[in-house]
Amino acid sequence: MTTVSLVTGGAGFIGAHVVNHLIDNMNHRVIVLDDLSGGFKDNIHSKAIFIKGSITDTILIKRIFSENKIDYIYHLAAYAAEGLSHFIRNFNYTNNLIGSVNLINAAIEHKVKRFIFTSSIAVYGTQPPPMIETATPKPEDPYGVAKFAIEMDLKCAHEMFGLDYVIFRPHNVYGEYQNIGDRYRNVMGIFMNQILQGKPLSIYGDGKQSRAFSYISDVAPHIAESALNEKAKNQIINIGGDRDYSVLELAQAVIKQMGAQAEIRHVEARNEVVHAYADHQKAKEIFNIKESDMVDLEVGLAKTIAWVGKHGSRKTPKFENIELFENLPPIWLED
Repeated sequence: MTTVSLVTGGAGFIGAHVVNHLIDNMNHRVIVLDDLSGGFKDNIHSKAIFIKGSITDTILIKRIFSENKIDYIYHLAAYAAEGLSHFIRNFNYTNNLIGSVNLINAAIEHKVKRFIFTSSIAVYGTQPPPMIETATPKPEDPYGVAKFAIEMDLKCAHEMFGLDYVIFRPHNVYGEYQNIGDRYRNVMGIFMNQILQGKPLSIYGDGKQSRAFSYISDVAPHIAESALNEKAKNQIINIGGDRDYSVLELAQAVIKQMGAQAEIRHVEARNEVVHAYADHQKAKEIFNIKESDMVDLEVGLAKTIAWVGKHGSRKTPKFENIELFENLPPIWLED
């Protein structure tokens, strides 16, 4: 019997890499559900079945599950703009929370074997780093709140209906297929795009905020393989890079790798977690990850920049349905 996996957000950055691994390395039949709001059709593997649509469309979801015997769900579809989520609360909860619940309902009804969900370290909020899975989540933005709510709902679904799950908390993932034209998320991509446009690199505040950056090959294969890993079943797992860098250090690294003469522009600080990076001991034990397997920032940057050099940037338009303008960073209103 062929294993069938549904990947939501499979035209997006991480989702496309998960799809590739499922098809090329695990021989899954893959159905991609994506509304192309943040992804691109040419990211999708040629052997995948593509359905354009939203996880908020309950009629479409029912049709997909009635026409296909789906073994595993990989849920990566989300509007992942943490900072912007404060100002698009209704949109955030509709797309990121209610849409996820639609999938969980379908998974229960159709006896899906395992539900793999990409959450975020945004669920931790401000806590002493490195954040560890046993810490009590304290999300500080609606995006993180929605992600944590889904995590809790999956636990409820497991206890009530026996739905098995794996929850990943990745952070600052970068690499090939990344949309560097998105002005609201992925600081590394934003920096690259600003350099290509001949603009100064915008840094909120003093740039001393610290993050760990995760190359895509250190993340996507483990997400794909988690469906068959018994150690991963019903676990919450941090996944990604270990070493933290300041945003200012990242900007300088991008400038150097791209051989640019760009300036750095400090803009007004925004409300964000200052230091956010995670402990990955659990992931290393579950997936047998060795330090020597991890891609360091210099190597990952070089690979990403080479890909960007061939494909250029793809512009993401301004978000037109902002619900609250009070305290909105002025830079988001610039052309």
